[in-house]
Amino acid sequence: MFRTATATFLAVSTSFYFLLFTSPPKSYYHSLYISDSLSDNASISHHLYILTRRPHVAGTEANAEAAAYVLSTLTSYNFESHIVSYDVSLTYPVSRSLTLTQPHQDQPITFNLQQEIYDGDPYADVSSEVLPTFHAYAKSGTVTSTVAYANYGRVEDYETLKEMGVNASGTIVLARYGKIYRGDIVQNAFEAGAIGAVIFTDRKDYGGGDSSEGWFPDSKWMPPSGVQVGSVYDGVGDPTTPGWASTEGCERVSEEEVEKEGYVPLIPSLPVSAADGDTIMRSIGGPLANEDWQGCKDGPSYRVGPGPGILNLSYTGKHSISTIQNVIGVIKGAEEPDRFILLGNHRDAWTFGAADPNSGTAALLEVAQRLAKLQKRGWKPRRTIILCNWDAEEYGLIGSTEWVEDNREMLSLRAVAYLNVDIAVAGAGFEASATPQLDELLKKASQQVQDPDNSSQTIYESWIGSGNSPVIERLGGGGSDYAAFVQHLGVASADISYGGGYPVYHSMYDDFIWMQKFGDPMFRRHTAVASIWGLMALALADEEFLPFNYLSYALELQKSSKELEDAVSYKGVKLSPLFKSIEELTKAATGINNERKIYAPSKHNDYGSKSFPGIDDAIEKAKTLNTVESWNIVQHEVWRVSRAIKHVSQVLRGKLT
Repeated sequence: MFRTATATFLAVSTSFYFLLFTSPPKSYYHSLYISDSLSDNASISHHLYILTRRPHVAGTEANAEAAAYVLSTLTSYNFESHIVSYDVSLTYPVSRSLTLTQPHQDQPITFNLQQEIYDGDPYADVSSEVLPTFHAYAKSGTVTSTVAYANYGRVEDYETLKEMGVNASGTIVLARYGKIYRGDIVQNAFEAGAIGAVIFTDRKDYGGGDSSEGWFPDSKWMPPSGVQVGSVYDGVGDPTTPGWASTEGCERVSEEEVEKEGYVPLIPSLPVSAADGDTIMRSIGGPLANEDWQGCKDGPSYRVGPGPGILNLSYTGKHSISTIQNVIGVIKGAEEPDRFILLGNHRDAWTFGAADPNSGTAALLEVAQRLAKLQKRGWKPRRTIILCNWDAEEYGLIGSTEWVEDNREMLSLRAVAYLNVDIAVAGAGFEASATPQLDELLKKASQQVQDPDNSSQTIYESWIGSGNSPVIERLGGGGSDYAAFVQHLGVASADISYGGGYPVYHSMYDDFIWMQKFGDPMFRRHTAVASIWGLMALALADEEFLPFNYLSYALELQKSSKELEDAVSYKGVKLSPLFKSIEELTKAATGINNERKIYAPSKHNDYGSKSFPGIDDAIEKAKTLNTVESWNIVQHEVWRVSRAIKHVSQVLRGKLT
């Protein structure tokens, strides 16, 4: 008995001595990071409640107060924290009106364009702070015309209208939200000859369809008066400082020059509710729309017009040079302090922003809290971790882009990876997008975290479902704050979330009550996002050899290049230089997976992503023009991409030619 007790005492003493006088391995801290002792969904809930108490659009006092809250929280964790301000061009609504005149009616219908407060709304006291529904950077003007319905306003939808014998030129287009970026909806309407655009929140997509569940606050669905607001700017960053930071006294281009560049719409537009969309739809005659263009079965039949109803749309906006605040927190690396792992989320919201974006802000503060707890237990990252809370993302990724432009040279030399969370939680189901070299890291992190909706399995197991591998999407162009890092700097990047689209998106009903009742009642999904986000950051910050996998990158390029063959081979475009460069990359990546890649959007879908965007856009243009010169441009783009891939191979090999 005595000998057993002595042995136990010696074992415990030895373990205590080891912990006291030696540093545990990094893996010990990584495991500790996701333990129940460090995670805190009550803290996440509290952060979200504070951040969403008032509407906080970029450039407003309320958003500056939210920035101060984030800064004070990071400072309380003893991180080196500061605010970086920029003076940027934002737009706000001054006046707007929409009236509908129908044949055989004495008086026109004047829409009130208001989102209604519901009975018992706890935010009724600050509802007056919600901006009138509008499109940021919409063109000011007044237009009057008949209405043509264009489904989701995609390029292919206008092709369908042509096939039906319908000409949208000179009309005001009515389109429904969904499928593509709202700025592209307006731009496509302009290119079709329309003089204005009205975009409505269709009940089929956002209001629960034909269900009898009702709407928020009784269910998760958008109320009939709910309106999705948002930007229609087709660029990134402050439109008046293209390519450089909006610092005090900087050079600016004029609004006229911005308009010439084609990044802002040239026709006025307004967002409207499902109820207003229904009313307008009932005024449209003409051919019956196809079945896949129809709305709810208990709603009006959707016809394409034009007319006979006539809309008068008037919008006036103002441009304002407004101050925005990025909040930056730094955990300095102990061995490679000049190598940066960046985590980012934006803070500004069109209204209360419970899902978009402050579920992500709350998760970012949870990551910060856990890392602070690790520091107290002796952990020091090998590389520097930078926590970034961006401003003015909703207007066009402005805060993050200005910061990248301001720090371009430093970041191009030192940034290792950027991990983004925009909407951390909008519902059930883990989703991720990334540049390919981060695929394996994403999978590994998801295998270590419990599924918040099913404790018997990991997130990875629920993510793969019935398949053999999870679906990892590629990063689009204008989706979120990763854009500047991916497209300006070529930094490996990822974006993660729980739940995809959600019904009350960009409306005044995206509040704490919606999240508490429908998005994440126990805040376990928030905790899960913080776990995966932090695990990825820890691996990138601490592993001696960066956990990149470039072979998966090369294999994806091989697949994408083969898909081009059918599109160009019949026009004599040679893809052999592209195939050869990818083969060289595959060989180099087999030996070393340690460099980066740029993804970019297609011009006709700002949310989408292409492996070869330049080639794809050139092909689309060549199909329309069908001239020898246009197909020569396609060949030129093939050579350009081939050279870029060859340069990556040279970097991976680490040898000069």
